[in-house]
Amino acid sequence: MKMRIHYDKEADYLEVRFGKATHSYFEELGKDIFERRDEKTGKIKGYAVYNFLKRKQLKDIQIEMPCSEL
Repeated sequence: MKMRIHYDKEADYLEVRFGKATHSYFEELGKDIFERRDEKTGKIKGYAVYNFLKRKQLKDIQIEMPCSEL
């Protein structure tokens, strides 16, 4: 399974995606942090973080990655 990482410097937006693109939705995990889930299976398909570099401490971002699927 592929993992794709994209950072948009102008928008200060980080996105991490797992596997093939599918119809999905986002669930908010915290301020400006979202989890992407597959509409049919509910499996985690990625994460999005707004204001990534503006955060005072990047260590404050804690997400679980579905290692069994990587």
